[in-house]
Amino acid sequence: MSAAAGGAAAPGGSAPVGIVLVSHSAAVATAVTELARGLAGGGDLAPIAPAGGTPDGGLGTSSELIRQAAKAVDRGAGVAILVDLGSAVLTVKALLAEGDELPEDSRLLDAPFVEGAVAALVTASAGGDLGAVAAAASEAYAYRKE
Repeated sequence: MSAAAGGAAAPGGSAPVGIVLVSHSAAVATAVTELARGLAGGGDLAPIAPAGGTPDGGLGTSSELIRQAAKAVDRGAGVAILVDLGSAVLTVKALLAEGDELPEDSRLLDAPFVEGAVAALVTASAGGDLGAVAAAASEAYAYRKE
């Protein structure tokens, strides 16, 4: 298990859902990953990995970096993928359409990037299945900031 992905078995011994954060910027993906880890409260967290930017360090999205991150966090319970902007959505959808590019039960979540990442990590770390992780992340759209 890589230090970047982290993660242990979910409570009760079942495998946790893995989480991938796809951003057009490696710095943003890494920062949101670290923020989610910090806000999730420590302990045994589900595996989470950033997939940001291009392999040469530029802005954009990379199918290869997304595949690598998904493989790193996959423990057999599914992989939740959150994205920042439109073309990242298209890249992930293309990988999902291929059928064998991402681990089985990989799912693109319709969720806000930062709040959704935190909600997904907390839920996955508590032993939630992929459906619960997706629901928690998407419910983050309702978080009011006023």
